[in-house]
Amino acid sequence: MSLTRRGLLAAGGAVGALAATAAPAAAGTSHGEGHGHGNGHGGGRGGLRTGFDRLSADGYALLKGQRVGIVTNPTGVTSDVRHIVDVMHADGRVGLTAVFGPEHGFRGTAQAGGSEGRYDDPATGLPVYDTYLKSGQPLADVFTESGVDTIVFDIQDAGARFYTYIWTLYDCMEAAALAGKRFVVLDRPNPVSGRAALGPVLDPAFGTFVGRREIAQAHGMTVTELALLFNGEFLADRPAELEIVKMSGWSRSDFFDASGLPWVPPSPNMPTPDTALVYSGTCLFEGTNLSEGRGTTRPFELLGAEGIDHTWAAAADALDLPGVAFREAYFAPTFSKFEGRTVGGVQVHVRDREVFDPVRTGIALLVTAKRTWSGFAWRPDNWIDKLTGNTRVRTMIDAGADTDEVVGAWAKDLAAFRAVRKRYLQYR
Repeated sequence: MSLTRRGLLAAGGAVGALAATAAPAAAGTSHGEGHGHGNGHGGGRGGLRTGFDRLSADGYALLKGQRVGIVTNPTGVTSDVRHIVDVMHADGRVGLTAVFGPEHGFRGTAQAGGSEGRYDDPATGLPVYDTYLKSGQPLADVFTESGVDTIVFDIQDAGARFYTYIWTLYDCMEAAALAGKRFVVLDRPNPVSGRAALGPVLDPAFGTFVGRREIAQAHGMTVTELALLFNGEFLADRPAELEIVKMSGWSRSDFFDASGLPWVPPSPNMPTPDTALVYSGTCLFEGTNLSEGRGTTRPFELLGAEGIDHTWAAAADALDLPGVAFREAYFAPTFSKFEGRTVGGVQVHVRDREVFDPVRTGIALLVTAKRTWSGFAWRPDNWIDKLTGNTRVRTMIDAGADTDEVVGAWAKDLAAFRAVRKRYLQYR
């Protein structure tokens, strides 16, 4: 994944009053400079201004004279929790003519693996097009059908490779290039901070909608940084006409609560920022016969199955992993695995998020679950390989490897990804 001159040009290319701040940090752009004033919608209590805040404060100059479509979902809100589609639709300075809904839908009515389809939004009358599971030319045809000139992307990410909105971003960028449409990405915080990339890097042979391309399991990037990386590394042969609008007031060490922004669940099973904190590790339990806590009030923090007792929590706690403790827990999911049945397992309690490593923790929980519960099994379709991006995690755990051995196996690939990632970072 080398950075070529062509890739660097494809990654940049931002023009206009706001997009001029989108140059890589190495070129001298501060993460806090250049935010607008005037008719915007303020910012978070922590002083953060999202990409949308800055776009609107500038009177939507970046979109002037354009027929605009926006890819968004319920997380596309202002600091006073108005949806940006409603705000833009009511503002004569921007020509919003279409909305594109991802997984779970634009208004968020669908569960995991679902979408809302094609309809007219009752609140605004705008046509809503479905992007879920569409890519390439079929998605480009949707953009062409909509009649827009510019596509805007504004969705809150959760920081994990298998959270599908970043691949909606990738697919939409690729399709926009095919359809000859301009593409603008508005930034929001990575809720689990942007300090480091963690975990295995996807092998492209395992590319799916839970991981299209070769990035780390916890990527440690914002959506504008990912867009630049996608354009420069993976779409360089046919890059999108990409422009980005950065945040101001965000630092790489910031967790979501530092932003002062309202948390809107990006999907039904991501109810709080605490969920996002563990998700990039414990979502691996989707690839097993254990419940990952769907159907409970603490998804991805509660894990378990029928037949598990206190020994799993004790074994996990004995590892003395940094920043986390494990409590013996019993729960009855209201849907998904073990619906309506009481199961035993663990609750993950993050005690120091500064040192907590979610991916290492997820691996440790897999290793100890297999060793302490005779009923442990991988999903028959080996979904774990899609989530981890390779067969190595599954086969090493099956062979009896411990946590350090599994984590050590991806060190070289992760170091290579971190070197590439660094070139696209926009904030300090």
